[in-house]
Amino acid sequence: MKRDLAMAFSRVTEGAALAGYKWLGRGDKNAADGAAVEVMRTLLNKTEISGEIVIGEGEIDDAPMLYIGEHVGTGGDEVDIAVDPIEGTRMTAMGQSNAL
Repeated sequence: MKRDLAMAFSRVTEGAALAGYKWLGRGDKNAADGAAVEVMRTLLNKTEISGEIVIGEGEIDDAPMLYIGEHVGTGGDEVDIAVDPIEGTRMTAMGQSNAL
């Protein structure tokens, strides 16, 4: 994997984490997940890839974005992407440990 691509994915992950963190302990798991999904999708769409979501968020949480078959990126290396912007949405919403 190219170094710049690895850094781009790090920024996508970091952005989603920071968006979800704003909802830490506020009791609204859907808002936390929605914020993380929105940022992740926005950042993926700014990345120089020809990406396709192969494991998506939409099927898991009935989310309108990041669904299987969705194409992301501005063009470039072809990549398959598995996403779960927040692992532990309930734990995030409740302010508990082990959310990611």
